[in-house]
Amino acid sequence: MNRKVLLILADGLRPDALAACGHPYGTLLPSLGSYSLEAETVYPSVTLPCHMSLFHSVDPGRHGILTNTYVPQVRPVNGLCEQLSAAGKTCAFFYNWEELRDLSRPSSLAYSFFASGSVYSYEKANEMVTANALSFIREEKPDFAFVYLGLTDSAGHEYGWMSEEYFKACRQSLDEIKLLAETFTEEYTLIITADHGGHDRSHGSLEEADMRIPLICIGPDFQPETRFAQAGICDIAPTVTQLTGAFPAREWEGKSLL
Repeated sequence: MNRKVLLILADGLRPDALAACGHPYGTLLPSLGSYSLEAETVYPSVTLPCHMSLFHSVDPGRHGILTNTYVPQVRPVNGLCEQLSAAGKTCAFFYNWEELRDLSRPSSLAYSFFASGSVYSYEKANEMVTANALSFIREEKPDFAFVYLGLTDSAGHEYGWMSEEYFKACRQSLDEIKLLAETFTEEYTLIITADHGGHDRSHGSLEEADMRIPLICIGPDFQPETRFAQAGICDIAPTVTQLTGAFPAREWEGKSLL
């Protein structure tokens, strides 16, 4: 295959929030592609460990990142961007949580854009990330683009998951996801997901509310309105490499969803 892939992740977006937040696109999304609303993340269900598992297709016990502080891997595993770069593919990142800078190794990214959710509000930082992604992807058409939206997680911690303020953050994020998806659906296979869920004002546990994530794949290789029998966050990197025509790293433990 030689598909281009756009991976959009809304931090802390619970699967049941897609419909519960009241945004029509949240209800529509699963019908547009193959999906799971019961996909599993990894434990600890914390942002950086989950993202490391997404990009390196191994659980935290293997990559060694157990908190939101990055430490070098003792036994390094090549990540998604390294595998794509080795195959001659271009990768771009758009994000508003700075710790994600360590998801890729030097020279594996063609472009990155960062707008701090701590300096700006996350509402504003989400808008900036989305606008920059729209502009750059239109112009440069990278083989793989990762768009990270941190607003939902920020609202969950401040106001509580499934609160009205959290639902408002979900609605804004779905507006941005819809704009990106509808702009690039002809050229890109879309993967829409989250890193973890949440409960009360926290996450990180083995509770189902923390461990379940949505995973929706939209494109010519995925049958609409079809549920994945089993899917997890470690399956995303192998799926992207197969779609783009790159190869998974030998150590990866996830499986392609194709």
